[in-house]
Amino acid sequence: MYKFGLSFVMAFMVLFTSCTKKQNFKEKVLQINVSAKVKGLDPVNAGDTYSSNEIARVYEGLLEYHYLKRPYELIPNLAEAMPTVSDDELTYTFKIKKGVMFHDNKCFPGGKGRELKAQDFVYSIKRMADLNNNSTGWWLLDGKIAGLNEWREKYNGKPANYDDKVEGLQALDDYTLQFKLTTKYPQFLYSLAMVYTFAVPREAVEMYGEEFLNNPVGTGAFMTGVYTQSNTIEYTKNPNYRDVRYPTEGSEADKKKGLLKYAGKKLPLVDKIKVNIITESSTSFLKFKNGEADFSAIPKDDFNEVVLPDKGITDAFAKRGISLEITPDLDITYIAFNHDDPLFKDNVKLRQAMNLAYNRVEANKLFYNNTAIQAQTIIPPGIGGYQEDYENPYHEYDLEKAKKLLAEAGYPEGKGLPTINYETTATTVSRQMSEFFSKSMKDIGINIKVNTNTWPQLTQKTKKRQAQMFGMAWLGDYPDGENFLQLLYGPNASPGPNGSNYNNAKFNSDFERMKNMQPGPKRAKLYAQLAQRVAEQAPLILGVHRTSYVLKHAWIKNYKFSTFNAGHAKYYDVDLEKKKEVFDSGILTKELETKTASN
Repeated sequence: MYKFGLSFVMAFMVLFTSCTKKQNFKEKVLQINVSAKVKGLDPVNAGDTYSSNEIARVYEGLLEYHYLKRPYELIPNLAEAMPTVSDDELTYTFKIKKGVMFHDNKCFPGGKGRELKAQDFVYSIKRMADLNNNSTGWWLLDGKIAGLNEWREKYNGKPANYDDKVEGLQALDDYTLQFKLTTKYPQFLYSLAMVYTFAVPREAVEMYGEEFLNNPVGTGAFMTGVYTQSNTIEYTKNPNYRDVRYPTEGSEADKKKGLLKYAGKKLPLVDKIKVNIITESSTSFLKFKNGEADFSAIPKDDFNEVVLPDKGITDAFAKRGISLEITPDLDITYIAFNHDDPLFKDNVKLRQAMNLAYNRVEANKLFYNNTAIQAQTIIPPGIGGYQEDYENPYHEYDLEKAKKLLAEAGYPEGKGLPTINYETTATTVSRQMSEFFSKSMKDIGINIKVNTNTWPQLTQKTKKRQAQMFGMAWLGDYPDGENFLQLLYGPNASPGPNGSNYNNAKFNSDFERMKNMQPGPKRAKLYAQLAQRVAEQAPLILGVHRTSYVLKHAWIKNYKFSTFNAGHAKYYDVDLEKKKEVFDSGILTKELETKTASN
C-alpha cells in the first residue's frame, strides 16, 4: 500500500512537471476540455450542444446573443442591423454586412476566401431543408417559410436543385436577404442565431462532398484544418476576421466583475483554441487543477472538496486564484420512453408507475450535489410557462402507488413485462445514473438492461428510433417555453428533437395554437397549463433543471456563463503574465502534492 501511494505521488509529480514544461507563455492559447466527441463540423447537423459549440467557433449566423446582457438579447452578427419587418409580421428583410470574408481555403480560386453574400444564406438554409442531408434542425423552419416545404418535397429522393427559386427565401441583391413566412412566428429571429442556419459557402460543399463535415469553411473568428475525429481539435485566429469589438454595455454586476474592462477591444482576443475531448469528468477535472484547462465544471464526487455550504469556495482552490461562478441554467434532464414501442405508446399507467418509482430527491443528492431544481414540468425557471407552485402528482417518490399503477397497467409486480433496454453513454457518471435508474425500477419488479454507447452512437440510435429508453438533457436553444414544449410535439419526432416520438393529437393542436401567439402573460399561462397537462400523462421521466457551477483560473478573463454560449470563445482572453506568475509560484504543484500525499 505504501509503495503504491508513494509511486502515485511521484507519478503525479512527473505528470505535472511535464505539463508545466509544455505551457506556452508567449502565445494566448485558450484551453478547453469537453466531455464528448462531435459527429462533424457541418451546421445542418448541429443537433447537440457539443457539436454546436465546435461548429460555432468556425461558422456564424445573421444574429447572435449579446454577450453580457441579461435577460438574453438578440443583436446583429453577420446582419448589418436587426431586420425591417412588414406590418403583417410575415416579411423580414435583412441587410448583410459588406466585406465579410470566408476563410482562405482551396475551394476558392487561388485559395483566397471570397466575400459573404446574401445568397449564401439562401443556399445554407436550403441545405437544412434538403431531405438528402437529413438535417436534425429541420423542425426549426418546418412549415415556416413560404415555398420551402414544397421545394423540400419536390426533390425528395433525388438531387436537389439549389438554383430553384423559393418564394419565401430570396437574395434581392448581394447584400439584401428576405424571408416571407407562412404565418406569424414569434420565435423566428431566434432561429437565425442557431447554428443550423449559419452561412456555409457552396464551393466548399461541392468540393468536399461527403467530407464537408470534416472540412469546415466559415466566416468565424477561428478556423481549423481537417477534422480527423481525434480527441483534440485545434483552432487558430482568423487573420482576415472583420472588425468586431468587445461589447461596451453591461450591468453594474458586470462592471464589478471586470467584464467591461475590455470594452471596445477588437476580437478575438486569443491566438488559438485547443479543445481536448475527455469523456471522464475526473480526468478532465484533474487537468483543470493542473492548469491544462482554463475553466471547468465540478464533478459530483469533487463537489464538497471545492464548494462550501454557503456556496463559497474552499481555501485549497481559492489559494490557487481559482474563482467560482454559479448560474441557473436553462435546461431539463429526463429519461425518455420511445413511444414507437407499443409497450409505452398507449400505456399511461405504466409510464406513471415508472415515474413514481424514480427517487428524484435521492438522484439530486447523488448526481447534482443537491444543487438542481426538481422538474415538475418540462419548462425550466426563468421563462414564461414555468409555475413555481405547481407539483406534479407523478413526480413524488411513492413505491406503493407505483406498484398499484403497474398492476393496473397489466403487469402486477412486473409479471409479464419484458426486460426494457436503456441506452446511455459509457462515462462513469452515466453508468452510475443508469444503475440508480435500474435499481429504482427493480424495486417495483421492472427489469432494465443498460447498454452503453459513445455520444455519437447514442444520438444516432435516438435519431433512427432504435432506443427503447434513453437518458438525455435538453439545453435551451432560445429563451422561450415553446423550445421545451416542442420536445413533445408529434411532427418533431426523430430525427427531429422529439426523440421520444410522443404524438398526442390534443397536445399537438394546442401547441400549434399557442406557439404563434405573441409573448406575454396570456401565452405564459397557456404554456403552463399545457406543460402541466402533458406532464401528468408522463411521456417522460422528468429529472431536474440544473445549476451551472464553473471554476475559472485567475488568468482567464471575460468569462461569463451563458446557456447560449456558441461562439463566445472570441470574447475570452488569457492573461499570460498572470498565468506565468501562477505557474512560477509553484502553487499548483504544492496543492497537488499536498492533496495526493494526504490520500
